[in-house]
Parts: sequence; structure tokens; C-alpha cells
Amino acid sequence: MIGEVGETIVVRRRLNGAIVAEVETTARVMGYQPREIAGMIQAGDRKVIALVDTLAALLPLTAADKLVIRNRECAIKSVDDNTRRIAGVLIALEIQAAG
Repeated sequence: MIGEVGETIVVRRRLNGAIVAEVETTARVMGYQPREIAGMIQAGDRKVIALVDTLAALLPLTAADKLVIRNRECAIKSVDDNTRRIAGVLIALEIQAAG
């Protein structure tokens, strides 16, 4: 389903300020609903469900990595690699992004 409704984003990794890796993947990018905004989730944050099929070389993603969504670099606040598993196989990451 994400492959049908998603968009291409870039996962970017830097080392000492220099870009050392950029990988495209398909993701569904959404805002959080008002009822979800609490705790660490702030207004303006985005929920990104990113397919992992092209991300193997970058896993695990960390808060030091960045997402490029619609030509805008966004910070990764958290990465959930448990919610989007099927029969124990990781299919997608659920990422909280800011920016």
C-alpha cells in the first residue's frame, strides 16, 4: 500500500558534517492528528512510514541521520522498528521527524 500512495524521500547520513550516504526509499509522510500531540510529539512533527527494502546499508537509523522530504532536510526524533513488522520481518520504519 505504501508503494502505491507513498512518495520518494531520501535518508541522509553525515560524518563530521560531510554527507557520506544518501539512499532513496518510498514513504508515507503524514502530520500527527491533534489528539496525538502530547509528550515528545509537537505540532509540526511528521509521522513517516518508510519502507526498508532499500535501506539495509543504513540500518539502524538514528537521530543523527536526516530525512529529505520534498527537498527539505528534517531531523529524526525517533525511530520505531517494531510496529511495522509482519511475522517478525521488518517491512517499514515508523519515524517521528521534525522540520
